[in-house]
Amino acid sequence: MNDDNSYKLHQYDDPSAPPVSATVEPAGALNMLSREEVARLSDTSDEIAELLRSCALAVLNSGNVTDDAEAVFAQHRDFRIQVAQVTRGIQFKLENAPAGAFVDGKMIRGIRELLSAVVRDIVYFSTEIRPNPQFDLESSEGVTNAVFEMLRNTRAFDSAGDTDMVVCWGGHSIGMAEYEYTKEVGYQLGLRGFDICTGCGPGAMKGPMKGATIAHAKQRTLPGRYVGVSEPGIIAAESPNPIVNHLVIMPDIEKRLEGFVRLGHGIVVFPGGVGTAEEILYILGLLLHPDNQDIPFPLIFTGPEESADYFEEIDAFIALTLGEKARERYRIIIGDPPRVAREMLAGTKKVREYRIKANDAFYFNWLLQIQHHFQKPFKATHEAMAGLELSRDLEVHDMAANLRRAFSGIVAGNVKTEGIAAIRKHGPFEIHGEPAIMKALDGLLNRFVEQRRMKLPGREYEPCYRIVR
Repeated sequence: MNDDNSYKLHQYDDPSAPPVSATVEPAGALNMLSREEVARLSDTSDEIAELLRSCALAVLNSGNVTDDAEAVFAQHRDFRIQVAQVTRGIQFKLENAPAGAFVDGKMIRGIRELLSAVVRDIVYFSTEIRPNPQFDLESSEGVTNAVFEMLRNTRAFDSAGDTDMVVCWGGHSIGMAEYEYTKEVGYQLGLRGFDICTGCGPGAMKGPMKGATIAHAKQRTLPGRYVGVSEPGIIAAESPNPIVNHLVIMPDIEKRLEGFVRLGHGIVVFPGGVGTAEEILYILGLLLHPDNQDIPFPLIFTGPEESADYFEEIDAFIALTLGEKARERYRIIIGDPPRVAREMLAGTKKVREYRIKANDAFYFNWLLQIQHHFQKPFKATHEAMAGLELSRDLEVHDMAANLRRAFSGIVAGNVKTEGIAAIRKHGPFEIHGEPAIMKALDGLLNRFVEQRRMKLPGREYEPCYRIVR
């Protein structure tokens, strides 16, 4: 187990407990739905309905430590959800739902809030954003406006707040020492008034939130904000952890990543696998663009002493592929959670000063320029993966964008149902590029496999990729 609460959370569960069928009222900030929206969600032949079913099943498994989406769906293949309109709003009618989401026949309040968030976000994007000609999703400005509207609709903004939202990235498959360290960093951040935003899953996504809850209680800054940002393709593999009290489902990984950097005032990166590498390359690609070179954005890589070599390898890979300017955009702090928090506090003060001077909002980073090739969804097909250009002849931000896509494709092949199906049918993705880069990439990925950062413990990892030198 990689989570100190995974045993405590489930030790009283009965694995043979029968599934539950129930009618559930929404909770949290779920807007009213029109009859047309309810009809679309109720149509089981509709793509939206299947999307709703898969995301709903993921949140009903909140707290489950499995990252095998196929196994989750297979175990609950008879699960159904229907959104029904009633006199005073809507109801969720569930059939064969996981028993762990209920206590004495009643759904756990936090899970009910997460379920409501899933319905809210899927409906909003599918009915208000995607078909609306006012949102040009083929332009950079249009995508950013869509991300803003999605976040505003979820009420993720704290318009009265300060520059106090720290995004924490890191792996769901981490060891106990690393997990304990993420909790201590979260605690130190919480003592200094920071709220926490993560990818919402277990491991390094849960630890900082858990640490911050204790700090917030000590400082009497309750309720703390624990924002989880996910997307449909990954949520089954990274079901929301129980601490998340504000869930946001973005429609794809690119808008999820943009949501992080628009909401956050700084980023802390813990050890992780390919998903964490993807996130690192994304933020570095943005910060290395000339339009963003003067924008302060604190970025700290940190872990316990046992993880020092992990960050040495990441640092060396960045130096080889993106150069010394990339290394100037982050700090590496090993084994010192208070220093991480102090550095983040100093960095976010600069963010505050900059935004006041530039007349930019505290709650949404409008001034950060994100080029469209960072926003355009990358579909990880065998052709697309083989066609990625990975060469140091590219502009450094373009190189970062293509490396990010390569890691994104590996994530898809590891845990996303469509990616797994493609690998099963056609074999591993092939990745081509400059020999020196391919050698470094192969070495980094092999280290991830050796350190069991690709999957949760308990199964042998079969690579979904092949590096072609």
